[in-house]
Parts: sequence; structure tokens; C-alpha cells
Amino acid sequence: MNPVFLLWLGAAMVVFLAAATASRAYIASSNLWVLGGSLALYCIGNLLMVKLMREGGLGLAISASSVAQLLLINVIAFLVFGERLTPVQIAGVALGVVSMGLMLYPSRGGV
Repeated sequence: MNPVFLLWLGAAMVVFLAAATASRAYIASSNLWVLGGSLALYCIGNLLMVKLMREGGLGLAISASSVAQLLLINVIAFLVFGERLTPVQIAGVALGVVSMGLMLYPSRGGV
């Protein structure tokens, strides 16, 4: 996998996770500044996604980003906000992790 792609993916994930955490914090506080900060972070994350799409293509960029966010935001929801997943939801997250591994697995040929 292209190291530049992974770098941009990591940067986008940090920004999107901060935005999602701020959104959840807004629900608890109703502070409009927190909501504004969350929206600004989502805008920055989407700008990072444009670069990510250039590096890896639309399908891979969106898929990898979605699965990474799925996994990492559930970790934050569990550790920070005390939320729990049902066994079926845990299985869904596990399948997402497997799918991301298959997407990022190096292949020969192709584009």
C-alpha cells in the first residue's frame, strides 16, 4: 500500500474522529461553539479526503475511511462515552475490519 495514501488516511481519521467526538460532546452540552468546532473539523476532514481520493481512488478512499471511522469511533464511544454494542453490532464491526484488510491487501496488476 502506498505510504502517502496511509498518511493522508491517518490524518483524515484524526480529524473525523475529533469531529465526531465534538458532535457527541455537543449533544451533552448544547454549546453552539462545540457544534461550530465540529462542523469546521468535518469541513477540514472532507478537504483531506479530496487528497486521499487522488492518492488511492474514490472507491478505496471512501471505503477505507468509512471502515476506519467505524472501528475507531466505536472505540471512542466505548472508552469515553460508555456506550456498548450488541453482539450483532460487534460482528458487523469485525466484518468491517476484515473487509478493510482485504481492500488494503497488496495485489499484483490492476490500476
